[in-house]
Amino acid sequence: MPFAPHFPVMLRTEDGVRIDAAHTPSTHTDLGIVVAHGFTGSWRDRAARRIVHVLSGYGGVVALDLRGHGRSGGRTTVGDLEILDVEAAVRHARVVGYSKIAVVGFSMGAAVAVRHAGLRRGVDAVVAVSGPARWYYRGTKPMRQVHWAIEQPVGRWAARVAKRTRIARGRWDPIPMPPHEAAALLSPTPLLIVHGDADAFFPLDHPHQLYAGAREPKELWIEPGYGHAESAATPELIRRIGKWISSNFS
Repeated sequence: MPFAPHFPVMLRTEDGVRIDAAHTPSTHTDLGIVVAHGFTGSWRDRAARRIVHVLSGYGGVVALDLRGHGRSGGRTTVGDLEILDVEAAVRHARVVGYSKIAVVGFSMGAAVAVRHAGLRRGVDAVVAVSGPARWYYRGTKPMRQVHWAIEQPVGRWAARVAKRTRIARGRWDPIPMPPHEAAALLSPTPLLIVHGDADAFFPLDHPHQLYAGAREPKELWIEPGYGHAESAATPELIRRIGKWISSNFS
């Protein structure tokens, strides 16, 4: 099945970073959905495009490459300044005519979605899929590998060569507000947290901590057998997410 047609978009963040994005339009709804990928991801990845295709049945979709990823400029700050990238995509969605905006983030993009909604406001629903609740988690082998890529020069080189991901050097200063604290700032914006019980990166204490930090309205879906982020997300799960988003605007 071919993917829904999309149109390239070049965005510019408040701090001047060029962001590569794509708009899959909708003519039958005023709902816009911004999709933020995980670490080393891209809206051009097949799994991400499949997700956009399914979500386009519920609204227009603006999918973006976060800074330092794919064809976007800058360097990734792994969840900090990326809230400015999402803000640029939200702003574009409003400019092209969507009056209601939902942000759906996966893994690192989930942390960005929650932090953006809490700190910048201005969106109408948030979905955090496979996201961390806190920073510096190293309790699983995949996350130890992620930290190696972020912190070591050879790791940053490998990420750049193998994944087209450019990582900013140095430590955060100051340390950004963690997602579980930002979640407390969302209300009355509805928050959906989706996490798999087979997630190899973040165990279930992460979604539970996010959920505990948030105020109503909020929902938590623990999905049996679901692994991590975009690559493991089935069309059926994405359709359920689309229906949840739509239900908040009916």
